[in-house]
Amino acid sequence: MKIFFLFVVTILFTNCNTGSSSYSSDLDKIFDSVFKATEPGGAILIAKEGKIIYEKGFGIEDINTKKAITTNTLFNVGSISKTFVAFGILQLVKEKKLYLQDNIYKFFPDFKDSLLAKKIKIYHLLTHTSGLPDIRNVEGDSVFFLTAKDEENWAPIKKADSLEFEPGERFNYSNPAFNALALIIEKVSGMKWQDYIQKNIMVPSGMQTSTITDGPHPESGVSHGYIFDGKNYLEKDYGEEPTFAASGNGGVWSSVNELWKYEQAIQKNVFLDSDWTKSSRTIFNPFDNWKDSIPPFIGFCWFITRSNNENMIGHTGSQGGFRADYVWLPEKKIFYVILCNTPKPLGALRSKVLSVALKE
Repeated sequence: MKIFFLFVVTILFTNCNTGSSSYSSDLDKIFDSVFKATEPGGAILIAKEGKIIYEKGFGIEDINTKKAITTNTLFNVGSISKTFVAFGILQLVKEKKLYLQDNIYKFFPDFKDSLLAKKIKIYHLLTHTSGLPDIRNVEGDSVFFLTAKDEENWAPIKKADSLEFEPGERFNYSNPAFNALALIIEKVSGMKWQDYIQKNIMVPSGMQTSTITDGPHPESGVSHGYIFDGKNYLEKDYGEEPTFAASGNGGVWSSVNELWKYEQAIQKNVFLDSDWTKSSRTIFNPFDNWKDSIPPFIGFCWFITRSNNENMIGHTGSQGGFRADYVWLPEKKIFYVILCNTPKPLGALRSKVLSVALKE
């Protein structure tokens, strides 16, 4: 799965707009230019000052059943999943069951190089600054990685005998880091990490239908991801996309409606107190050895950047045929989330959508 900055209008609109006619008309024009009614698409929700101003589903969730996408359709959210894992870690830190300064050798004493593992702290994993190389042989053993879970994806990393850079020197996005963090939740809590997140984050947030990959999932009740090869849509999710089963870095399935509930729960400190919530969304910079060409721009998993000349907190997601964009503009109190089951130009869409949301 990758994450870097980087939908189809249903035959009948599957959801009603809840905002002004001006919002609806302008936004409809944006999305109507991107989606087709009979192809994989996406769902969108926009809220402003705590109220939904636009929500709609476009296209189909399954090319076989032709079932229409709605704002309740479950999509794989890709790397947005990492925010759930990060919050699980922060809950355990708050309860003093582990510490951000703990080194990873404490949890993985089978690391080949103990001195290397002792350099790397929990906060390095959370901020993508560990320096650990991704030495998984995904291309060479793609069949194995079709079903390999978190443990199997983390195992090759434990054999590393060198780092790409010293921990804390620079940013380098790492999926295996979050496989490791998920496993740490299991070791500390004594629960499967999926169950821990469901119980301690999803349920308190009111996310009643959201779920997390754990083996051959999905099988039913969710959308499927597709890649268009120029002639046909090819399914690309569990069973077709290597590392898809490694759920610590991208295993959450949710809808735009339930991600709005998640965002509200974050803001209301439902599952974490205000200090830790604020810390998660504040740039973390204790690094006295920072050598990257750009300054730190990440909190505890959340990216703190700018979009449309506004401060932005968010995360994107990309896995198999799924794409996602999750945005919160704190000063303007605007929330925007889009989930797609086929690649779309989410960066360009974000800019256009926020332009509309910001002008009223």
